[in-house]
Amino acid sequence: MTFFEEIRQAFKGIYSLLVGLNITGKALVTKVETVHYPRQTVDNIDTYHGHIELIPTDTTPHFTKCIACGTCAHNCPAQCITVTKAELPPEIGEDGKPQKPKKAKYPELFKLDYNHCSLCGQCVENCPVSALRFSTDVYHAGFSREDFEYDLLARAKQNIEDKE
Repeated sequence: MTFFEEIRQAFKGIYSLLVGLNITGKALVTKVETVHYPRQTVDNIDTYHGHIELIPTDTTPHFTKCIACGTCAHNCPAQCITVTKAELPPEIGEDGKPQKPKKAKYPELFKLDYNHCSLCGQCVENCPVSALRFSTDVYHAGFSREDFEYDLLARAKQNIEDKE
């Protein structure tokens, strides 16, 4: 390495050091964005995007808007959503023979494994009936992985009962 290359490398290092010190200096004088929980709480919970939850219908709040199409589970890159369509019992036709049952328009099972969710929002964006939204529940905690495996149908029914 020649003398001029060594000087150029030294100036490059000094420039890199000054850029880093500039960033550090700006961080020292800006307002702190974190809070010291539980002594302080955040006031902008409406902007928080937590796990997904099902939205109840407007007409009958004991049911959700979900039609169990499976689009959310299909578009989830982490494959953390499981949707199972409800099975209707076979109907008896006019001739007394069982007919092929109509397909149900509601889920029998809707599970979310929040341990694997990346909060990308693909499920919320691609839902054809807008049956999903992000939760604003910032205070959920658990001691095991099972605490973050949610049955969203049961949670939706519990949220409805809590509001009544």
